[in-house]
Amino acid sequence: MLRKISPHQLRIGMHIHEVPGSWLSHPFWRASFKLADEKQLAQLRDAVPHVVIDTSKGLDVAAAETPTSQTTFLDDVEVNDMGGEEGTEVAIGPPEALPPSGAPLPSQPKPASFQDEVLRASRIVAQSRTAMQSMFQDVRLGKAVDAEHCLPLVDDITQSVSRNPGAIVSLARLKTSDDYTYMHSVAVCALMVSLARQLKLNEADTREAGLAGLVHDLGKALMPPEVLNKPGALTREEFAIMKSHPEAGHRMLVEGRGVGPVPLDVCLHHHEKVNGKGYPHGLAGDEISLFAKMGAVCDVYDAITSNRPYKAGWDPSESVQKMAQWAKDGHFDERIFQAFVKSVGIYPTGSLVKLKSGRLAVVVEQGETSLLRPVVKVFYSTKASEPLVPQLLDLSQSSDDIASREQPATWGFKNLDELWMPPDARG
Repeated sequence: MLRKISPHQLRIGMHIHEVPGSWLSHPFWRASFKLADEKQLAQLRDAVPHVVIDTSKGLDVAAAETPTSQTTFLDDVEVNDMGGEEGTEVAIGPPEALPPSGAPLPSQPKPASFQDEVLRASRIVAQSRTAMQSMFQDVRLGKAVDAEHCLPLVDDITQSVSRNPGAIVSLARLKTSDDYTYMHSVAVCALMVSLARQLKLNEADTREAGLAGLVHDLGKALMPPEVLNKPGALTREEFAIMKSHPEAGHRMLVEGRGVGPVPLDVCLHHHEKVNGKGYPHGLAGDEISLFAKMGAVCDVYDAITSNRPYKAGWDPSESVQKMAQWAKDGHFDERIFQAFVKSVGIYPTGSLVKLKSGRLAVVVEQGETSLLRPVVKVFYSTKASEPLVPQLLDLSQSSDDIASREQPATWGFKNLDELWMPPDARG
């Protein structure tokens, strides 16, 4: 039985099922563990407002305490480490403070502005980089994967997407060719969560989708480094080696613990295509699961927008345009792709666009009312051929409009991401 209790009810021998709050704000990387000593007990009492215990795996609260108003029973519900059913906050206090049975509970975190959330997301991305480096290194050393270690990270990314969908998705796209392999996993996790929300999947499925994104490419850790990081086109033999990474990752995840059917499926099948021309099994149409179809779209988008050992990333807007054609050719499920575009925007953050006024601008944030009218930062006049003082412009409130997508290389611009990313968020 899962039971939510206040910290003063904790005692050694209880099994902690969930610790509320971000793992950035308390010392418990693993939210599920047996309370074994006074130090842990003191840390919990100082760090969190409540915890969830599993009485089937450890001690229960004393019998005299169980009727108190500070104990909440959570039988047969999903609880995450942000503190509640399906991501909700459950009040702890006098009986009159609790909502009546069946009443809706407070749910998602409060929305945040793009600029505020980018600052918060930059911390999550930095922590993610370290965590994924460690995980890939463990895989290379032959250690078993423990997916439970990933769940707090998935939850932090999910909460960031809930506060502002574009912030961490945009930030995770920025990576060097050197850290692409493991940061790609973080980016795909964020994209999967954002897409799951767009598809209105429930909290449990959204969490599984995020975990799938985080572990989908672990098989690459087993690929020969000289092939994985080759700064040029692969030979037929080298490509055959790389095509084995989904099955290698799947075998590794099966041997580990804490990985459910969704991450296993996405790991194995994220390179399948609805036209049957993918790998490793050549699945087609409905033979491919919803989650694997999601993984295919998110994987490709991050791959083509990122700097790789052998090529520079494409402009986000250009990438969406190319993927739209690939979807028509049967590479992706078109319904999933359409939902993906809604989640990242027709002109994703970082896209270079030309306005009807002749000014060039970088997309900063998606518009609240239309995918065609984002918030941009104007910085260059094509008519005068000179820079302008950068200025934010909400196209939904302006008579100006986007005339065309532009490629940064055509204009010789570099580091356009500095125009939308706050200085404090730059690594």
